[in-house]
Amino acid sequence: MKKIAIYGQSYSLSSEKEIQILLKVLEEKKVVVFFEKQFYNLLNKNETLTKKYPTFSHFNDLNNSFDLLFTVGGDGTILRAVTYVRDLNIPILGINIGRLGFLASVKKDAIKEAIEYIFNGEYTIQERSLLSIKTIPEIKKISELNFALNEITISKKNTTSMIGVKTYLNKEYLTNYWADGLIIATPTGSTGYSLSCNGPVILPESKSLVITPIAPHNLNARPMIIPDGISIELDVDAREKKFLVSLDSRIITVPKNTKIFIEKASFTIKSMMPNNQSFLQTLRSKLLWGEDIRNKPSF
Repeated sequence: MKKIAIYGQSYSLSSEKEIQILLKVLEEKKVVVFFEKQFYNLLNKNETLTKKYPTFSHFNDLNNSFDLLFTVGGDGTILRAVTYVRDLNIPILGINIGRLGFLASVKKDAIKEAIEYIFNGEYTIQERSLLSIKTIPEIKKISELNFALNEITISKKNTTSMIGVKTYLNKEYLTNYWADGLIIATPTGSTGYSLSCNGPVILPESKSLVITPIAPHNLNARPMIIPDGISIELDVDAREKKFLVSLDSRIITVPKNTKIFIEKASFTIKSMMPNNQSFLQTLRSKLLWGEDIRNKPSF
């Protein structure tokens, strides 16, 4: 590997040590490092960097000459990084200085070890599917970045009333979800918002999507797994004149007469996983599966 990009969404003094370790190891490997410009300026402001580095600030500044993109943060940082990588096929590897971290899998104390695995070719690439969205009439804020790695969520704008989401699969009517909203999640997003709404966990390589209602009025409205080749059409009925559409962490206000069309995106995101880690290992660790926590202190 000769050329690597680094992206961070935020900065705190607690991550200074990790950034310096990352840079030191990459320098030893004689790698050319590019920083995302805003993150670079923040690091300079806090006097974390000892030398100058080239920067990027837009999707157009990157190309397939980059071998890898490191993110420094949590899963939200990776979701933001996806808007830079898009369909360039640049693998992403996340250093987790956040909290839960299903996507950002490299622990703070394992940076050097993870890089050694990567440079020795001891890693796998997971292809993670995305969702794409189209609206009628067209909403410019959506069409400019019309994809999501985790989920696309339809939700009410006003907290006092539910919305109805008529749902069609391959143009055939499924049901009308009366709820606070509806989540369409990828396998990657199955461990996010959908999971907190009682949705199932889906392995990253699964060719599936999950439809998860948010606080449904009808208690028999349950999460539903569907093949990822299905086209989804949503027709929203709301008392308010507008509702919300969320693409991962990007939220757009939409007029209620807008029709929503969702399908699997035409490209994937490449997630890099060192061979000393696995998705199941992360799952057990983050969800405390198999651990007896009954006698552990709650503080």
